[in-house]
Amino acid sequence: MSALLSPATSSKSTPAAANAAAASFAALTAKLDYLNAADIENVRQAYRYADQAHLGQLRNSGEPYITHPIAVAQQCAEWKLDAQALMAALLHDAMEDCGVTKPDLIERFGAPVAELVDGLTKLEKLEFNTREENQAESFRKMLLAMARDVRVILIKLADRTHNMRTLGNAPRSKWHRISRETLDIYAPIAHRLGLNSTYRELQDLSFQHLHPWRYATLTKALVRARGRRRDVIKRVQSEVESAFANAHIPVHIYGREKTLYSIYSKMDEKHLSFAQVTDLYGFRIIVQDLTACYSALGVLHQLYKPLPGKFKDYIAIPKVNGYQSLHTTLVGPFGTNIEFQMRTDAMHVVAEAGVAAHWLYKATDPNSDASQRLGTKWLQSLLDIQQETRDAAEFWDHVKIDLFPEAVYVFTPKSQIMAMPRGATIVDFAYAIHSDVGHRAVAAKVNGEQVPLRSELHNGDVIEIMTAAGSNPNPGWLGFVRTGKARSKIRHYLKTMAITESQELGEKMLAQALRAEGIDRQRLSEDDEAHHATWEKILRFTGNRSRAELLTDIGLGKRIASMIAKRIVTLLAESGEKPDVLLMSRERYTPHESVSQGALLLDGSEGSSVQFAPCCHPIPGDGIIGYLGRGEGLVVHIDDCAVAKRLQQRDSERFIAVDWSEEPVRTFETNLLVTVSNGKGVLARVAAALASAEADITHVDMGNEPARDAADLRFSVAVRDRIHLAAALRNVKRTPSVLRVQRIKSAS
Repeated sequence: MSALLSPATSSKSTPAAANAAAASFAALTAKLDYLNAADIENVRQAYRYADQAHLGQLRNSGEPYITHPIAVAQQCAEWKLDAQALMAALLHDAMEDCGVTKPDLIERFGAPVAELVDGLTKLEKLEFNTREENQAESFRKMLLAMARDVRVILIKLADRTHNMRTLGNAPRSKWHRISRETLDIYAPIAHRLGLNSTYRELQDLSFQHLHPWRYATLTKALVRARGRRRDVIKRVQSEVESAFANAHIPVHIYGREKTLYSIYSKMDEKHLSFAQVTDLYGFRIIVQDLTACYSALGVLHQLYKPLPGKFKDYIAIPKVNGYQSLHTTLVGPFGTNIEFQMRTDAMHVVAEAGVAAHWLYKATDPNSDASQRLGTKWLQSLLDIQQETRDAAEFWDHVKIDLFPEAVYVFTPKSQIMAMPRGATIVDFAYAIHSDVGHRAVAAKVNGEQVPLRSELHNGDVIEIMTAAGSNPNPGWLGFVRTGKARSKIRHYLKTMAITESQELGEKMLAQALRAEGIDRQRLSEDDEAHHATWEKILRFTGNRSRAELLTDIGLGKRIASMIAKRIVTLLAESGEKPDVLLMSRERYTPHESVSQGALLLDGSEGSSVQFAPCCHPIPGDGIIGYLGRGEGLVVHIDDCAVAKRLQQRDSERFIAVDWSEEPVRTFETNLLVTVSNGKGVLARVAAALASAEADITHVDMGNEPARDAADLRFSVAVRDRIHLAAALRNVKRTPSVLRVQRIKSAS
């Protein structure tokens, strides 16, 4: 395959003539016989465009630059890729090097070709830092996952293969970096996709430029060994051919030599000398069908003795990349170990071309027996998808599901690669970096653009998290985060905060209840020995382990502050302390029978320990009342709320007096019902009226009924207080097309 990539030139040709031949479309034409005339013409147009774009550019070798795109396209033609892929191969450097834009390519060659070229350009911009070698696997996976079309990866591998073949013309200072990148990234990708020929060639070329002296030494040793063992190999081939002829099994037998890189790797890993590497040679036996593979194995095992533990059945259990063969190592003449591989024609194509086998079969005969026997269910399903849908995106999605089922690969701003589960969001990413980054996250940029924190991550995204010192996790995040780490960190933080806030609320409520009983909370010092005994008795009475736990329970509504206060007064009376009558008379009695005075002041900073009831949505300026739900903390209702009235009839002892602070620290949500005469732009006008009154719209509901002459719009808006709400209502009433506007502050 590799020999076909560069057009042959006569040894008598001048360099100029050779360059002209290599740069001409004729160098590619011979390999396009599987395309129809229209496709060949499209490829020719792409060649002309690329030739014009690269005019005057030369490679390091002095050849016209267009020889490189042609060589890449030739490799793609070897794999029988379609016309769009060949056009993209010819144009793959045009955007990067020649100032050609994606719209230019869409206009000239259509969106599919432009997308392929754009995908290749994006891959080209990724730089692998070999100092971070532990990232190599993530980088490989990300490269694969980023390519929405498998053809992008195939063209990229063809591009890298030709660059490696001509690396000798590049400055020697670049050899190590490019070869290491090829060995770490591109050769494994070729192997993963089953492109074994390309995989072996990339390994050998990388080895040649990474360790030139070792490569040269091993080459000489292999040539000498080849000469010494030529007779052995001929004898084995002759004996094997005779054995299969006698068994009446038609086969094709090919000799196979270990690559230099695989010999070097084995010597390096196992600390062997070249003389100790015995399995330098092998044979590939190509048979007609699956049954013949196992019959061939029997013939060989009768001819030579098998080595124990050296038999592998990749037909029954294929490799992930679709590779299928029977492998066995036998002891041949003179004690030489020789590996044999048995496979069918279909398996052989998959073994050599991997994913590209899909196009090889499509190019010949999609309905042939060979196509039906393509091997693994995985590759067969790919073939079926492509035949039925012709959808390259769906085809590659299927490949990715098998290769890397649940991974998305993204960058930090410092180019660190992070693997996240598929479906992960910005918040998941923030917590993956550090808990504090997650807790303090307020905004994010993806590829330089501002996005919501709930946005899903995509392969190749560069993500920057903005944090603020006073920010805390939002309980709403639990609705969209995907990773267990983010979920557990958010829950832990909220739980800790809820306990702290509930404890503070419980302290306020107990102080209020004690004042109503004539006891100043500050007098009741925990450090005082006499009062310490009182607290011990209270904790035994309530069953709490500590004062903090008791206060938290009061804040959560699990304990009633007034009952605890009465018990404290009784215990203090036993030790001789009497209530302050003046304090009691000032604080205790109130026009409300069930609610004590000394109201608890609320400014909106109380956090999760205080909830503002969703049935009536109280805002500053409303008369309010507080209900201590069991384990729910304090729930604040408007005092004439129907829900609160029903609760008062049933649980009056759980209500406490609450009031607004003079300066609330945040806005509060309430609901509006706006009735409008239906018409064009009416929603926009109402929204603009609310915006001009500085009322933030948090939700809009237009209902499910078809719009008629009049329609009801329901808005949830955030306002500072009733005065602010009144200003917003006036603005909306003055809006054309608005018939009526009212606040909804009671649920039935």
